[in-house]
Amino acid sequence: MSITNQQVAGHAFLKPLYEDPYFPDHVVDRGREILLRLCERIEAERPSDLVALYALTQAATEEFNRLEAEFDAAGSEIETVAREVIAEDFWFVASAYGFGDADVEELIATRDW
Repeated sequence: MSITNQQVAGHAFLKPLYEDPYFPDHVVDRGREILLRLCERIEAERPSDLVALYALTQAATEEFNRLEAEFDAAGSEIETVAREVIAEDFWFVASAYGFGDADVEELIATRDW
């Protein structure tokens, strides 16, 4: 499935991480894929309220939890800068799909990074 939301389709997910050599591109690529899959799920399932949206974003957050091991193996980690960038992109997704009132902490409530 391809993304139909033009705002999302034109967004450079995790851009600051790609610009920092501390974060290996091949692992950041996996994070970008998680966010794109989240967008596809939102478009397919069309959550009607924040509770439904949070269920989708928290599932994607759990994928980022598992990605932490790949960052570690590549000599990196999801540290302060990465946490902020990832959280901002989760909020961007929520906002782009009409959930501008979403609580960013609730979007990523299942994080362990």
